[in-house]
Amino acid sequence: MARIALKVDVDTLRGTREGVPKLLSMLEAAQAQATFLFSLGPDHTGWALRRVFRPGFLKKVSRTSVVSNYGLRTLMYGVLLPGPDIGRKGAAQMRAARAAGHECGIHTWDHVYWQDNVRERDAAWTRRQMQQAFARYTEVFGEAPATHGAAGWQMNEDAFRQIDDWGMAYASDGRGTAPYIPTIGGVPCRHVQMPTTLPTLDELIGTDGLAEDNVHTALLKLTEGPRDHVFTLHTELEGGKLAPVFERLLAGWRAQGHELVSMAAWYRGLERSGLPQLPVTWGEIPGRSGELIIQPPVR
Repeated sequence: MARIALKVDVDTLRGTREGVPKLLSMLEAAQAQATFLFSLGPDHTGWALRRVFRPGFLKKVSRTSVVSNYGLRTLMYGVLLPGPDIGRKGAAQMRAARAAGHECGIHTWDHVYWQDNVRERDAAWTRRQMQQAFARYTEVFGEAPATHGAAGWQMNEDAFRQIDDWGMAYASDGRGTAPYIPTIGGVPCRHVQMPTTLPTLDELIGTDGLAEDNVHTALLKLTEGPRDHVFTLHTELEGGKLAPVFERLLAGWRAQGHELVSMAAWYRGLERSGLPQLPVTWGEIPGRSGELIIQPPVR
């Protein structure tokens, strides 16, 4: 039986308070497990408006309803309204995800700040951001996190080293086709990267005739057959306006015979001997603006 690991990125306070409970209900109904990765510090979603001059950003925004997905108030955080502390205000919903039996981990401290800066920042900045998230996670859950999934699939070499220093066995910080061991300067890391293998809904909607009523069919075509996958969803999307799409995906994956699991379960069933060792690499993918961490081809 093929497996699909459901990786849930939680970016905002609204996504934490409203999207998490909605997704928990859908996952319970589908008897599916997932990994929830939380943004644990301030919500500065409004800062993302500065990306307007980034190549491809306006094209992506024009395909998706940003205001209806995120809410006008969220888009004002950090601009006209102070950024609320997600880890303080959304702790109950975070703990509810774990209480429902789902794996939980770190997404980031400050989502937009990390996504827009980490590539060019030094080790001190990187580790300070990550340690703030680690400390808040431990405060909320009373234990250390087991895994990490980078905001916007943005990392630097020091961030990969920090994952090793935390002793995490696996993480999902980029995009790719299959698990691998990242290398830095030719030296392999000690953890396994399990990249997101499927396109996200916001990357597909508005392209090639795909809309909210039929985008699930395109994704289901990609999951035909026995291959394992990692699918990234967002509480602000699949836990909001795109909830009906996600319900159709869950039903379709069940009909295809897939087991819907957390990253932890996916890792436990992984044959880790012989995984390729591949350098940390940046590149572009269809439907998303800017570069992000991608899996290079095996030579």
